[in-house]
Amino acid sequence: MKISKRSIDQLTAISKDRFYWDDSLKGFGLKVYKSGRIAFIVQGRLNGRVRRYTLGAFGSPWTADVARAQALQYLAKLAVGIDPTVEEKAKRLHGNLKKLTMTYLRDGNLHKKPRTRDVEERFIHRHVVPLLGSKKLTEINKQDLQRFMNDIVAGKTATDERTGPRGRAIVKGGKGAANRALAVVSALFNYAIDAGICDKNPTIGIKKFRLKRHDRYLTLDELERLGASLDYAENSGQSPFAIAAIRFLLLTGCRSGEALNLQWEWIDYEHRLAKLPDSKTGQRVLLLGEGAIALLNRLECVKGSPLVFPSSKGGTTPISIQKVWRGVRAEAQMDDLRLHDLRHNFASSAVSSGQSLYIVSKLLGHTQVQTTQRYAHLAPNPMREAADEVSNRLALMIR
Repeated sequence: MKISKRSIDQLTAISKDRFYWDDSLKGFGLKVYKSGRIAFIVQGRLNGRVRRYTLGAFGSPWTADVARAQALQYLAKLAVGIDPTVEEKAKRLHGNLKKLTMTYLRDGNLHKKPRTRDVEERFIHRHVVPLLGSKKLTEINKQDLQRFMNDIVAGKTATDERTGPRGRAIVKGGKGAANRALAVVSALFNYAIDAGICDKNPTIGIKKFRLKRHDRYLTLDELERLGASLDYAENSGQSPFAIAAIRFLLLTGCRSGEALNLQWEWIDYEHRLAKLPDSKTGQRVLLLGEGAIALLNRLECVKGSPLVFPSSKGGTTPISIQKVWRGVRAEAQMDDLRLHDLRHNFASSAVSSGQSLYIVSKLLGHTQVQTTQRYAHLAPNPMREAADEVSNRLALMIR
């Protein structure tokens, strides 16, 4: 039928829902309900699948001419693979990126680890919302995102403010922060796509900044200085649990979060291991060498706390060791040394002593051996040994 006001008025009562299609615009039609209600519809294919959309109920403002014009726009978008309702839904539910972040933090990242959620929330509040929050989802493009990253590197979101009686937020920016902020924006758009709020992720194709790898290993002299500094801190009245936690990191190569949340009930002294119920890579068995076991045997259990390294608050509150660590490394004259470098040093020592990369990956809790490849250059090299042997033999001959 030719869909018009006249043809619609001539429709008779029906006993069940029926469809009528326009004879001039393919895909444009009517759905007539047995209740007597009439709605304009449009139907087409999107990515090979038939999709049908309701435009509006017959009557003001939805006349036949208005509905036909809207149907034509829908069909044009379907022809190029665009869902015509996506932009409308984005405008209705999430007019700008700030509104999307609120929904994401409430519903979109609940499947992630608590620490990951905390990091994402900080990046959203400190970088994403200040720089992109007012922009509409459908208007954010690659140029906006590149400018977003450049602004973070330039320090436009840097701040140093008090967050409580003993709290302080120091945001510096930089290339690493820009890369992580882009990852958070990407997660926001992926969530929006899954929710049907938008149909593309503009972060795809954005190049991240190349970062300098921080591989810091301790020399024998530095290890001795670090040990002496730890002894000095302990004798000076610093928290024995903070000092023990730093030594534990050095002796096990575990992540700081794994050490500071370690509980006595997880430790199996018979098999010299700790069964961690959760870590960065999920459940993990932390193997404990003799030195680490001896360290644990010297520690006392604090009543009311299950933690091996409890804070002064007791309970399940992990101890904070950053202040003690800054003092220890300053005393050892190694201000560039990070806590995570103790993990790198453990790995490098293991590889240098002849342990295979596979064994070291298990000690560190890597889920993929490729992650451990960064230490491959430290392994004993048969080619180098052969070169040294031949070179030394020839050197003796030409003296």
